[in-house]
Amino acid sequence: MEHFGQVNKDQWNLYIDLTAIIQQADVCLTSLPVQITDEIAPHSPGSAHDYYSNGDYWWPNPNTPDGLPYVRRDGESNPGNFHAHRILLRRMRSRVACLVAAYRITGEQRYASHAVRLLDAFFVNESTRMNPHLLYAQAVPGVCDGRGIGVIDTLHLIDVAAAVQMLQRSHLSVADSLVLQDVSTWFAEYLQWMNEHPQGVEERNEPNNHGVCWYVQAAAFARLTGQHTMLDWCREQYKTKLLVEQMATDGSFPRELSRTKPYAYSLFTLDNFVTLTHLLSTPDDNLWKFQLSDGRGIEKGIAFLLPYIENKQTWPYGRDVEYDAQWPVAMSFLLLAGLAYDSDRLLALWHTLDQKPKEAELRRNMAIRQPLLWI
Repeated sequence: MEHFGQVNKDQWNLYIDLTAIIQQADVCLTSLPVQITDEIAPHSPGSAHDYYSNGDYWWPNPNTPDGLPYVRRDGESNPGNFHAHRILLRRMRSRVACLVAAYRITGEQRYASHAVRLLDAFFVNESTRMNPHLLYAQAVPGVCDGRGIGVIDTLHLIDVAAAVQMLQRSHLSVADSLVLQDVSTWFAEYLQWMNEHPQGVEERNEPNNHGVCWYVQAAAFARLTGQHTMLDWCREQYKTKLLVEQMATDGSFPRELSRTKPYAYSLFTLDNFVTLTHLLSTPDDNLWKFQLSDGRGIEKGIAFLLPYIENKQTWPYGRDVEYDAQWPVAMSFLLLAGLAYDSDRLLALWHTLDQKPKEAELRRNMAIRQPLLWI
C-alpha cells in the first residue's frame, strides 16, 4: 500500500493533524478488542450477539405505575436508556479508523494488524461477533422491540467500511486478508438486510435525515463490497428522490427546521448529504455540480447554511432544545466540500472550529471521525 511521502505529509498537515493521529493510534495498539458481547442488554429479546438500543427521545410514562408505555419528548435525550451497544460500536469504529489512518500515514504494519484484530472480534469471531441486522435498534419500552429508524445507529460504520477498503489495497498476511474477506461478507449481508427487511425499507423511505443516512450507509457498504448496481441506484435516488423530497429551493431542509433542534439537525443532514455526494460522485457523473431544474443541489444546501455557521447569532429559526451553545463544530463536510470546490472559505471554517468536541452528543452526530480515510 502506498503511504504518505514527505511531500504529501506536508500537504495533508495543512488540513489534518497527522502527528495526533499517530499518537492516538499508539494508544490504540494497547487496547483490547471491543465486541458487542461485552455488554448484555437486559430488555433485548435477542441474543448476546444482537445489537440493541433504545430510542433517544423516549421517557418513562409519568402517568403509569411502571412507566410503560414510554412517551416521546422530541429533542430531549433520555440518559437512562440503554446505549451501551452504541458506545461499543463507536469505540470500535474510532479505534479501527485511527489505526488504519496511522497505517496510511506511516506504512507501519503493526497498525494494520491490530486494526484487523479488532475487526475480527467485532464482525467475524463466532463467540463475540455482532449479527448483521438491527432488529432491536431504537426499541421503545412498552411500545416496540425495535424500529426502522434504528438503522441510523450504524451510520458510524461508514468509517469502518472506508478503513476496510483501504486495508484491502494493502499487503497483509494471508490470515489477515481472510479476516477482511469475512468482514466484507458481514457488510454485504447487513446491506442486504437494510435493503430487504421491512425495518430497513421503512428507514430507506423516511423523508428526512434518516433517509439520507440510509443512503449514506448503502453507498459506503456497496462501495466496499463492489455492488455497482446498488451504487448506480443510489446515485439515481440522490437526484430523483432525496433532493426533490428534502431540500427547499433556498437550500434549506424544511423537515429539519421544524424540529426542536433545527440548527443541529440542519448541520447533521447537510453533513450526510455532502458525504453521500462524495461517495457517489464519479468523473462522468459529478454530483458536486448536479442541480435540479430549479437550482437545488448540494451547492445550494451549503450556501444556505454557511452564513449561519460563520455567524450563528444570525440564525433565525429558533434555538435548539439541547446543546445549542455547543454547535457548530468542524464537521467533515467542511473539509470534503472545501477540497471539492477548492473553497478557502469552507477550509477556513474547518480549521477554525473544534475538530474534536468533548461532548458525546456532538460526537454522536459526526459520522466521519477520520477524514484521512476519505480524501
